[in-house]
Amino acid sequence: MVPGPNQKDSMKSTWRHLSRSEWNIWHWFYEVLGVHPTALDKDVPVHAKTDAMPYLSHWKQHRWVLAHAVIPLIIHQAYVQYTGQNLGPLAAFTFYSAAFKLIAIRQLHMMRGLGHLYGFLDGDKHPRDEVPDIGVGKVVHSLVSTSTFRPMFTVFLAYRTALAPSSINWYWLPLEAGLYGIILDFWFYWYHRVMHEFEGLWKYHRTHHLTKHPNPLLTLYADHEQEFFDIAGIPLMTYFTMKLMGMPMGFYEWWICQQYVVYAELAGHSGLRMHAIPPNTFGWLLEWFGAELVIEDHDLHHRTGWKSSHNYGKQTRLWDLIFGTCRDRIEDLGIDYTNTVDMPIF
Repeated sequence: MVPGPNQKDSMKSTWRHLSRSEWNIWHWFYEVLGVHPTALDKDVPVHAKTDAMPYLSHWKQHRWVLAHAVIPLIIHQAYVQYTGQNLGPLAAFTFYSAAFKLIAIRQLHMMRGLGHLYGFLDGDKHPRDEVPDIGVGKVVHSLVSTSTFRPMFTVFLAYRTALAPSSINWYWLPLEAGLYGIILDFWFYWYHRVMHEFEGLWKYHRTHHLTKHPNPLLTLYADHEQEFFDIAGIPLMTYFTMKLMGMPMGFYEWWICQQYVVYAELAGHSGLRMHAIPPNTFGWLLEWFGAELVIEDHDLHHRTGWKSSHNYGKQTRLWDLIFGTCRDRIEDLGIDYTNTVDMPIF
């Protein structure tokens, strides 16, 4: 849908080029944390759509997610060992909320570097959308809300002071981490699809689709109703589904599951021009069925509008494949397996 005359629909972004004397606290948020999706003083390579894509392996992504997810657990366990007591619920929320934010910031830095190395999808036609002038504060609120409320309800539902990080059930974790993304995507698929197919619900989703070439900061650029379901509704439905299936889903396992999901959400809105499949312990099985998601799938979803849309999944392509809503890829066809993406751990 083309943005209408209403000013709140504008995706014009000029604020980074203005004098900093005109900035407010929200503008400085991006600058101080260094979370801009691109650097103004660096070039972005542009590729023809027929150029082969570099390959980002599963194990490099698993390595990145696990390395960052485990660091807070190690720090937490060290505290328990040193003091002989566990964090209380409020302290646990504060600690993991801060860790959630720091990991997301680190991922934004990492993806910006990859963008300047490898370029972006559809880059020969259109640059990545920036944070719009009208939405500078709104995007900050969305990012802070996500990184605050997800740890909050995780602590409320699953945190037990009697259990330290060393209590992680390593036998269940690979199954939980893999199924969490697949089950979450089932609920997300239908919630997402009905918002496209019913006019009464599209009004809550249309803001998110004002960006046709999103960047990671716009992952949760949406109206409040959608933000609620993205931040809490869908993860909670997934958690209770897995509990009903008999899985432990302790706090520390759920923390790791959510780190995989957040990684895929940000990467899926990055538009990075590379063959990258969200890491999943069942990724090999999804590939075997042709149900793996790549970055281009969600990027193409954003370029379509209301009822004509496809590619509703955001963690896998499984439910789009089953329910017949896949869209053909344009650029992610030729893959250069010799030109692998160098993804740093830190």
